[in-house]
Order: sequence, then C-alpha cells, then structure tokens
Amino acid sequence: MNFHTVVLRKSAGYWVALCLENGLVGQGSTQESAIANLKDAIESLEMVEKSVEDIYQAPISVKDLHEFLIVASAEPISEVFELRAVYA
Repeated sequence: MNFHTVVLRKSAGYWVALCLENGLVGQGSTQESAIANLKDAIESLEMVEKSVEDIYQAPISVKDLHEFLIVASAEPISEVFELRAVYA
C-alpha cells in the first residue's frame, strides 16, 4: 500500500479526486466515492505495471494542477478544495 497525495474538488455536481503523483483521477457523487474510484484506478495501474515494463508516468505538473483547479464550467467554481493523504 503506497501513500498518494489527492486534491478533491466539486465539478458539475460530482466530486473529482486527482492524484498528484501519477495524474489519475476518480469521480463520484461524494468525496468518498471519488476517492474509492481513484483507488481502483491506482490499483489497476499497479497491476498493469507488473506485466508491462515501459509505462511512462510522472507527477502532475503545476500547470496541469492549475488547470484542474480552475477548469471552466457552467456553474461557478467552488472555492473549496481539499488535500488528502490516501493509501492505495
């Protein structure tokens, strides 16, 4: 089980969880379901890494994080963001 840094934000009525270490995302109707879906994505990536040698992954860039936090939508952007430590 590895430690991951996750940023949560609400977008279009859903919660989106972004992993800063690998750029994977999870979405759900609650923060917990978004994190659960992100954990599933992380576990899937880890399984693929065991069978494929040349998988490129890198931490998310500051530019990409900025885009994630200010993504345009029809709704006003919530100024509430949450940073969590997640073990997956």
